[in-house]
Amino acid sequence: MEILETKKEITDRLHTVRLDGSDIGLVPTMGALHNGHASLISRAREENQTVVVSVFVNPTQFNDPQDLLKYPRTPERDIQLLGELQVDFVFIPGEKEMYPEPDERFFDLYPLDAVMEGKYRKNHFNGVAQIVTKLFDTIAPDRAYFGQKDFQQLVIVKRLVQLMGYNISIVACPIIREPDGLAMSSRNIRLSPEERQIAPFISQTLFKANKLKSNYSPSELKQWVIGQFRKRKAFKLEYFEIVDDTELKQVKEWSEHVITVGCIAVHLGKVRLIDNIIFN
Repeated sequence: MEILETKKEITDRLHTVRLDGSDIGLVPTMGALHNGHASLISRAREENQTVVVSVFVNPTQFNDPQDLLKYPRTPERDIQLLGELQVDFVFIPGEKEMYPEPDERFFDLYPLDAVMEGKYRKNHFNGVAQIVTKLFDTIAPDRAYFGQKDFQQLVIVKRLVQLMGYNISIVACPIIREPDGLAMSSRNIRLSPEERQIAPFISQTLFKANKLKSNYSPSELKQWVIGQFRKRKAFKLEYFEIVDDTELKQVKEWSEHVITVGCIAVHLGKVRLIDNIIFN
């Protein structure tokens, strides 16, 4: 496993790899790695001869400076895990390497970036687009792997690939959950023991909503979910939306021809958690 810190280093090494005919899989991360990341890396390992993992906490996608400051960072543990997963190259650039000057680019992602996360995290997805395009331009992978936990981000990255004309396959990987159902997230380690104990209420509510789908219209099911969180004062529900899987438009009626996703964001103490469920 090689650890590289500059764009020139990774570009030069991957140029040699391509000359050997190797295809390249990229797993972009912000570190604080867990088994959810490991599942993406394992999938990339199965499908590519060369696997690259980037570790970079991207400042331009944080609308709250305190959130950026508090974002978990576990570099030594990350390196150990990446070695165990047989990653070929780890790209760990500094902020000046990725942003030697302010990135003024604006990406037209409307209407995908105007709802849910985009509504509550101003400019978040433009920051995501900035760093994803920088990584794609530097590494030029054949495939890039993203988790379905960040469902809106996944949809937006697919749109970004279309907009920019990249010849990159975006591979969606399932949510990995803790044994009690909580979606794995780097932010989970910020939960207090008491908060961690009740956090699975989020996924439990989504699972129950999926079972109740046939009894309610989408708008009625949305109100049912909102009502569940009103009963639990420890949680502050930011949003729950039922949307389609390509345009993220609110679904007004169930259809077997439309893949429907329930997306949620919840504050528990000082930690903001997101999750989703694909209705069946």
